[in-house]
Amino acid sequence: MEYTTLGRTGLKVSRLCLGTMNFGWEASEADAHAIMDHALDLGINFFDTANVYGGQRGEGITEQIVGRWLAQRPESRDRIVLATKVYGRMGDGPNDRGLSAYHIRRACEASLRRLQTDCIDLYQMHHIARDTPWEEIWQAMEQLVREGKILYAGSSNFGGWHLATANQLAAQRHFLGLVSEQSKYSLVTRSIELEVIPACRAYGLALLPWSPLEGGILAGVLRSTDGARRRSPRAQARVEQLRAPLERYETVCRELGEEPANVALAWVLANPTVASPIIGPRTLPQLTGAMRALELRLDEATLKRLDEIWPGPGGEAPEAYAW
Repeated sequence: MEYTTLGRTGLKVSRLCLGTMNFGWEASEADAHAIMDHALDLGINFFDTANVYGGQRGEGITEQIVGRWLAQRPESRDRIVLATKVYGRMGDGPNDRGLSAYHIRRACEASLRRLQTDCIDLYQMHHIARDTPWEEIWQAMEQLVREGKILYAGSSNFGGWHLATANQLAAQRHFLGLVSEQSKYSLVTRSIELEVIPACRAYGLALLPWSPLEGGILAGVLRSTDGARRRSPRAQARVEQLRAPLERYETVCRELGEEPANVALAWVLANPTVASPIIGPRTLPQLTGAMRALELRLDEATLKRLDEIWPGPGGEAPEAYAW
């Protein structure tokens, strides 16, 4: 396993992050525990979850599954970097969501109980809260750090200017601020190249791409009979919309002799701002198969062909659309 630092921190994380969103939904608890066991055996030390995962509002089903795994294997806690998130609705009350100091504290304590641990290593804001001032958010996060309930703060689904604002104000408070950003990023979805990636680079944030396989579309969807059976009408429509570039993409992968999923992951990993793409395996073979992406190096000719199939926004702002 390869490791890298989490942004500008000294914390070492594996180059693949185990995402747990499928636990309790697509993967049973027994399968989830087996996947976490195998991930640890493979050297993956970075586990990501969220309080809203699991499908039942306010229950934190996925955090509970991870917590029971940790309780059964207490020696594993010191071997992993544990990340979760706050923002989503966890109840019917007016303060049961968002990033108010009130909700951050309550949500953190609830996540700690479900995860059966005394500290969250990376506590991530799941979305920007436009109705809450950064002074309030940072005061709440600073208090959690002082109390030893969290170590680092991160973000998810932020715009580039959100990242800049957050870290400029954190610096004024002599607080470390954000150390990572989770954004949707894949060959298909590349809009963060305009401003989010430059902001991450400028402020020393680790980029943690979610959905690097674009919800499975980049995993060989055209030849997968299992995927066709599982696909929702919306997903089927998306595949049809992208059929032409997908055919070209899968042809390139066949010529390389590589699985499409691994080519997609290798492309994301080739970006120097990316620390650890988040993979969300439902099965052990999916987890094991992803290891190949760490060995795969795409040459310039292949990268150019992929750019032609899946053109991005044209580079960084403002040159992508101006001069």
